[in-house]
Amino acid sequence: MLEKCEGIVIKTIDYGETNKIVTLYTREWGKVGVMARGAKKSNSRLASITQPFTYGFYLVQRSRGLGLLQQGEIITSMRALKEDIFLTAYASYIVELTDKCVEEKKPNPYHFELLHQILQYMNEGYDGEILTHIYEMKMLNTLGLYPILDKCSVCGATDGNFSFSIREGGLICHRCIEKDPYHYKISQATVKLLRIFYLFDISRLGTISVKEQTKKELNLIISAYYEEYSGLYLKSKKFLHSLKDFGQHFN
Repeated sequence: MLEKCEGIVIKTIDYGETNKIVTLYTREWGKVGVMARGAKKSNSRLASITQPFTYGFYLVQRSRGLGLLQQGEIITSMRALKEDIFLTAYASYIVELTDKCVEEKKPNPYHFELLHQILQYMNEGYDGEILTHIYEMKMLNTLGLYPILDKCSVCGATDGNFSFSIREGGLICHRCIEKDPYHYKISQATVKLLRIFYLFDISRLGTISVKEQTKKELNLIISAYYEEYSGLYLKSKKFLHSLKDFGQHFN
């Protein structure tokens, strides 16, 4: 029986000379794998709808294993994400993070909407780096991680100047910093943004303007936290870091 779903292409693997195995993150079914026969042929009706980041409606013959993709209709091709190497890198990391974080066939309409909105904002020209950090913060709970961002992770105080402690798993106030000699000194702007990114509703996103120094601090803290606690080692993250290092070298 054919069934229709709303989905985003988060991964493709070539299979044989002409086929692709496509991983869709769907609103209705969660993450599912489908076989797209002939999708590698440029004249195939499945070629365009199985491109990375594509958002559309998909008609799938479902089965216990891989479903069979019959046809699709593009809603947004997310073209801008494929035309800029930095946006491609950010989007690739976001979809790989999604693939690694979510379980097969476990629908989560909230996460689907989050992924769709992040990619859509990025496609519309919002700051790719900041959107990536928002997504990273919002995926922490999916990984079973709950950073302490509303008080000191040692004494529980809600007032004072805060740093970040990877060891304590969150903010640490000026009264407790000797408890972790390896704490990260960060600006109060970074403290505020870590909280906002973790908690706020992405659909209410307004204009984004973040100083370069704050961006560096956000990247440092979020990367260190993921490295310590997530257990994830993503090729796309490594590529993103090397690309940013390369770009800074020529600035």
